[in-house]
Amino acid sequence: MKVYQQIASCLQAIENCRKSNNQEWLARHAETIKNIVREYLPHGSGIDGENTFDFDGSEPNRLVFGTSFHHMNDGGMYDGWTDHTVVVTPDLATGFDLHVTGRDRNEIKEYLAECFGQALDQDVSPDQYKKLAA
Repeated sequence: MKVYQQIASCLQAIENCRKSNNQEWLARHAETIKNIVREYLPHGSGIDGENTFDFDGSEPNRLVFGTSFHHMNDGGMYDGWTDHTVVVTPDLATGFDLHVTGRDRNEIKEYLAECFGQALDQDVSPDQYKKLAA
């Protein structure tokens, strides 16, 4: 299963837990999502902040992530941050569609879309998922 599918599956499980008032498993599924985000989403090469998952803004068919990019100037010195939201929705032809919001300083949104797209399209083996599951 792909990373985005695992997250959507856990989010659906969270919705089911809310309906049945199963707080223990709700917390376990939420922790699994946090582990997947920490393990699979891009980090480094300017994506130096913590990637977050927006539990309130997400649904099983709409995943929302927060990220920040640490920009450098022409001299190679860090000179500021931009904050971005990455929204992932289903696409029957390609699996998912990805949209990056926020300031497009140095055309960074295209780079972020590429990085997040590759990360979300990775396969998660059943053994790796067991390690990530709380």
